[in-house]
Amino acid sequence: MNNTKILLIRHGETAWNAVRRLQGHIDIPLNAEGERQAAALARALAGEGVDLIVSSDLQRARQTAQAVAVQYDHATVHSDPALRERGYGVFEGMLYTEVALQYPEDFALWQARDIDAVMPAGDRVAESFRQFYARATGAIARWAVEHPGKTIAIVAHGGVLECAYREAVGMQLDSPRDFQVKNASINRFHFADGKLVLDSWGEVAHLAVALDDII
Repeated sequence: MNNTKILLIRHGETAWNAVRRLQGHIDIPLNAEGERQAAALARALAGEGVDLIVSSDLQRARQTAQAVAVQYDHATVHSDPALRERGYGVFEGMLYTEVALQYPEDFALWQARDIDAVMPAGDRVAESFRQFYARATGAIARWAVEHPGKTIAIVAHGGVLECAYREAVGMQLDSPRDFQVKNASINRFHFADGKLVLDSWGEVAHLAVALDDII
């Protein structure tokens, strides 16, 4: 059976990432550093033989994916809303410190990793971690099954990458996260026999490239 190779990538930095403001489904663009990271990422992936580029439909992911697509003669970027970040409901747009002050009970459940807790809905959807996990891992698996034997670059969000890591290594959903999910990092998986397998995690050496070397 042909393995599907998956390069799972977190989008470049945004202004809200830099100050720890929750984005969720709010559509925030890359900042200048994020654009630099996307360019460095694209150059690093130029020789990877990517067959398909897929992105969350939120612009911070799409901008990052489009930078990679340019390296492949402006290949089409396929958009998939199922690869969005977790929906945080009313928490979206708030600093972590603000959430802790204004919604202390909900914040405590979130920090305690209650995987069935749902934040107040607010103007946007709120998902439990269990719901989000099913959505994110299901989307990755769907793309892998539809393109067997191919190399797929998937650009998504920190939470999506966390879900993929937990799925691939069999990590409990309620266990503390003991790994980092860095902006514009390359994380390598393959999908075989219906299972996601982790090959390497957290490649960021490409981000040390000087800006002058990218332009």
